[in-house]
Amino acid sequence: MTTALLTSPASIPSALGSFEAYVATVHQIPVLSVEDEQALARRLRDEGDLEAAKALVVSHLRFVVHVARGYQGYGLGIGDLVQEGNIGLMKAVKRFDPDQGVRLVSFAVHWIRAEIHEFILKNWRIVKVATTKAQRKLFFNLRRAKTRLGWMNDAEVSAVAKDLNVSKREVLEMESRLAGRDIGFDAPVGEDEENAPPAPIAYLEQADADPAALFERENHEEKQLDALGEGLDRLDARSRAILERRFLGEAKATLQELAAEYGVSAERVRQIEAHALKKLRGLLLA
Repeated sequence: MTTALLTSPASIPSALGSFEAYVATVHQIPVLSVEDEQALARRLRDEGDLEAAKALVVSHLRFVVHVARGYQGYGLGIGDLVQEGNIGLMKAVKRFDPDQGVRLVSFAVHWIRAEIHEFILKNWRIVKVATTKAQRKLFFNLRRAKTRLGWMNDAEVSAVAKDLNVSKREVLEMESRLAGRDIGFDAPVGEDEENAPPAPIAYLEQADADPAALFERENHEEKQLDALGEGLDRLDARSRAILERRFLGEAKATLQELAAEYGVSAERVRQIEAHALKKLRGLLLA
């Protein structure tokens, strides 16, 4: 049994320095035999031995690098991918059961890939390209399933849809997302600022973004409310009550209901309402 790993495991290589130096360091760490791996896993499970957990993690760092290299086509740093994969490895070590009859490397690959997948989906684009489980599966498989550069033809789309058990529409939509790119909101697109197309801020201007216009509108609304209150105060009690019941209350009263309440016809209530509204309009326009 490798006594050095059990009693004083090597420290996890530092993230500082070049990635090549990190890779060289982790490849110098011995691979555990089946017996060593089982003994360390049982110490962790039965005794909570953190030194045993560290030894298991350190001895599998080279495998994380191998998995992470397969995701270099997403425009993200390999160092970041390895770091996320290491988190998955540590989660796998915590959950590993040595009595299941499988090696840690076979058990850990799911956890390593899951963390890398999550990192890619969060950072590949500003806007998420995949939110459901089916979309995530399509996202990671579509890049490998495409047989040529450029847009896929109908036969290729059908083949991918059948292989991944999704609809053709979902394949086309994901292909479009993969082909897109982020655009700066307030900066010209391209190196030549004079000839570059306008940035989105130029044609997505918010209508109420001008503080002066916003103040003017709020001031106008406030004056209108003051004039409305003043106009209502100038009405006789019955006219004001009818307007408030007809337009300002939560439960709007009908002409028939007010007619029955005041003992007049519905037509008379309508006339009172029309006269009161005319008077209010005159005050508001003054």
